Amino acid sequence: MVSRLLSFQARADEAPRAFIDATAPGWRALGESDFVNVNCNEDTWTWTDGKAKCTGDPVGVIRSQDSFTNFELVATWRHLKSGGNSGIFVWASDAALEGLTPGTLPKGGIEVQVLDHGFTQQYIEETGQPADWFTTDGDVFPVGTAKMQPFEPISPHGDRSFPRKKLSNKLGEWNHYYIRCLNGEIRLWVNGEEVSGGTDCTRATGYICLESEGAPVEFRDIRIRVLP
Repeated sequence: MVSRLLSFQARADEAPRAFIDATAPGWRALGESDFVNVNCNEDTWTWTDGKAKCTGDPVGVIRSQDSFTNFELVATWRHLKSGGNSGIFVWASDAALEGLTPGTLPKGGIEVQVLDHGFTQQYIEETGQPADWFTTDGDVFPVGTAKMQPFEPISPHGDRSFPRKKLSNKLGEWNHYYIRCLNGEIRLWVNGEEVSGGTDCTRATGYICLESEGAPVEFRDIRIRVLP
């Protein structure tokens, strides 16, 4: 069932963090051959030694070859430009991906936000609006036709699960995501601690997508384990 938690890292000012041992039985790596381009350019994503490098241009996604229902996913990521934006979609259906043109994102699914801290100030400067409807520490939310009951704390608009703690690392540093999707429920751990998620997700089966959204980002150590 759910993986045991290993590699405890204690700090003086907080409880120990626990990272998933994604090399335990049942886990397998996801690499270049496990993903299909949906609406990116041929050179938007390149793979080297298991690391996925994304230019961010154009906005779009690649999706997993297989569709998944209950699973655990581990991925490590880092942004290479201040204000970088990306995400990991789960449970994206064929209908949500059908006919997507470059510059557009899936029309359904649950998104796990992958956002650099610099995005907050960038948003305020560009829009003149308060940056109170999102965070840069692991929001989880439904996209398009998807539905989800978010865990608290909840965004002002009521659709996003905001993280309970600010754990994302700064620009250029690697972040560890552990995502558990089980029976219509999604939970996210950021750098060893559970922070956000939701339940009553519909539709709770589909593809995993990696998002290109305007800035260079890298993913590595992407691993999955299917659950009953």
